[in-house]
Amino acid sequence: MAGKAAAPGTAVLLVTANVGSLFDDPDNLQKNWLREFYQVVHTHKPHFMALHCQEFGGKNYEASMSHVDKFVKELLSSDAMKEYNRARVYLDENYRSQEHFTALGSFYFLHESLKNIYQFDFKAKKYKKVTGKEIYSDTLESTPMLEKEKFPQDYFPECKWSRKGFVRTRWCVADCAFDLVNIHLFHDASNLVAWETSPSVYAGIRHKALGYVLDRIIDQRFEKVSYFVFGDFNFRLDSKSVVETLCTKATMQTVRAADTNEVVKLIFRESDNDRKVMLQLEKKLFDYFNQEVFRDDNGTALLEFDKELSVFKDRLYELDISFPPSYPYSEDCSQGRQYMNTRCPAWCDRVLMSPSAKELILRSESEEKVVTYDHIGPNVCMGDHKPVFLAFRVAPGAGKAHAHVHKCCVVQ
Repeated sequence: MAGKAAAPGTAVLLVTANVGSLFDDPDNLQKNWLREFYQVVHTHKPHFMALHCQEFGGKNYEASMSHVDKFVKELLSSDAMKEYNRARVYLDENYRSQEHFTALGSFYFLHESLKNIYQFDFKAKKYKKVTGKEIYSDTLESTPMLEKEKFPQDYFPECKWSRKGFVRTRWCVADCAFDLVNIHLFHDASNLVAWETSPSVYAGIRHKALGYVLDRIIDQRFEKVSYFVFGDFNFRLDSKSVVETLCTKATMQTVRAADTNEVVKLIFRESDNDRKVMLQLEKKLFDYFNQEVFRDDNGTALLEFDKELSVFKDRLYELDISFPPSYPYSEDCSQGRQYMNTRCPAWCDRVLMSPSAKELILRSESEEKVVTYDHIGPNVCMGDHKPVFLAFRVAPGAGKAHAHVHKCCVVQ
């Protein structure tokens, strides 16, 4: 039981999962996904757990509504979750609203042993005690317990109807107040365009959107607290540098469309060895001949090309990555470790935190390792994204210095 764990403090589990695949093929994927998720819950026994989902409902949302209801019911009522007697679920299901729809789903579970937990009401500007299980869906704009925004259309003009945005909630657990932000940033629309410049135009778009979120959550409207931002950042490896490194000894052939002269394909061949094709690059094709480079030693050799977070080095912290790129995995349920050849594998799914949140979790780490940053289902098909999680403990009294500020014990 979570309440009887040996290590002191409050156990927290933060999980991010792009779950679009689960609703496109629920019969084959959801059972395995849930089993692996429950295993992580069982291993880390959190008192407080947050699951941030992106692309909730899948690409064909109208056809997937029944699968959404079933998935939510399973999470709330399964035997594996029976000790979590309080929950909050926020589902952006209003797919008819192009102005607001983000397809984000945020789940928060509270263990029965957890006594003092409060959620912030952004409208009333005060904390409220969390009781029972509640689900909020359809339109979330009128829900005072969260802030939700979709990124402006002009951030990513080539995508007519993007579903990218963020949802923010604020919690107070054991006198520690923190924001939890579910985020989905813009993808790479074309491998060829991503390859043209370093950093790519898409990296610039993500930089702008993430900066907007960070400015928003530390503005003057509310007291500043620690924050965790976790979701599908769509961070990609620096494509130009990766290709140059993977194809150091290759020659490049450019294939153009006959009618427009537009570049439609790049073919990299070994200079010798019978001119063997090493890499083929198209708008939605990244076909490298040796996938092992992305899996060997968890892809560590490629981390030097994971540069997008460096822009925010003073504002966001991340634990060391020791798992392979989280996207794009094969959606074939018999291929748990295989990447699709649509994109260069990258660490899209991350759990990031503010400097004060970093102090909160690392201060809690003793000789016994209580902080874990990893992915879920390494050998099982979880859809095109592997979920990523951060497990840690908030040390007893870690938030006491600020307890009078948060007034967690005197709110209604």
